[in-house]
Amino acid sequence: MKRIVGVGNALTDMVITLKNDDVLAEFGLAKAGMFLVDNAKQSEIFDHDEIKNLPQKKSLGGSAANTIRALAQLNVECGLIGKVGRDETGRFFEQALVDQNIKPLIFKGENESGHCLSLVSPDGERTMVTCLGAAVEYSAEDVSEALFEGFDLLYVEGYQVQNHEAVSRTVEVARECGLKTAIDLASFNVVEENREFLLALIRDGIDIVFANEDEARIISGGMDAEKAVEFIGEMCEIAVVKVGKNGALIKRGAECVRVGIMEECVRVDTTGAGDFFAGGFLAGMCRGWSLRQCGTLGAVTAGRVIEVVGTTLDEKVWDDIRERAEKIADGTYIL
Repeated sequence: MKRIVGVGNALTDMVITLKNDDVLAEFGLAKAGMFLVDNAKQSEIFDHDEIKNLPQKKSLGGSAANTIRALAQLNVECGLIGKVGRDETGRFFEQALVDQNIKPLIFKGENESGHCLSLVSPDGERTMVTCLGAAVEYSAEDVSEALFEGFDLLYVEGYQVQNHEAVSRTVEVARECGLKTAIDLASFNVVEENREFLLALIRDGIDIVFANEDEARIISGGMDAEKAVEFIGEMCEIAVVKVGKNGALIKRGAECVRVGIMEECVRVDTTGAGDFFAGGFLAGMCRGWSLRQCGTLGAVTAGRVIEVVGTTLDEKVWDDIRERAEKIADGTYIL
């Protein structure tokens, strides 16, 4: 496995760091969740007195896009499937992919391009308020074998599973083309709303599953992380359950390892942490590494992205990650 194509909601992120969590309570937004809203509701939140005058950071967004960007920085050949509007935001999104050496497999929709309002709490947790716009127009009819030509693995963004038909068709055609498949479960509320669909999808067509502790608990029917990774691992080739400050549990067959975290990292904003973990992990798999090595690179990339607001790292940080990757490769750096 050397080349990876992702599929997900093509969104532009607007990241805002909150002074407190009062506005979350006011709008009934459960902290650390992801909420789909229409354009009017997103604008209402964005224009709230507690938010509108705070600093804002615009960037290429969407969960799958984050993972694919991390993979591209780690020298993996990548592409991204998604749908944007015929507008300036859509052109920004597509050009940003090209600028980062990612093959854009981008369709044009009729609605405006999607946006994600990422609200970062003082403790670094992020709550996402998303208006999908044109992204939701991605459909089963868009899927063809040509999308997967030249790729070895399909990475599915968990938020995409709101569209059951499109995700099922995408996974089906990718497997027919000989690709391995991976999915990140994305958010606890997404798993709650789509649990039966996700269980069937994983059993029938997914090779690698990424989940955090809450998502793993829900998909497994209430199990703790140690039992949940066993539960998920019985349905797929590799199961990864991230347990925050306690690292991650990774299972493949009879093998199960625990990987730690970068203790020196200071958490500023958790936006993209899971996405970047998946990117680092899959980059390790592309190199043929062990589970512990893959998990270590995942922990490094996740650790670095939580040190900044948003998901854009400067080149010096990526140089550090790549240097650590070389140490992981020769066994001198393992978490």
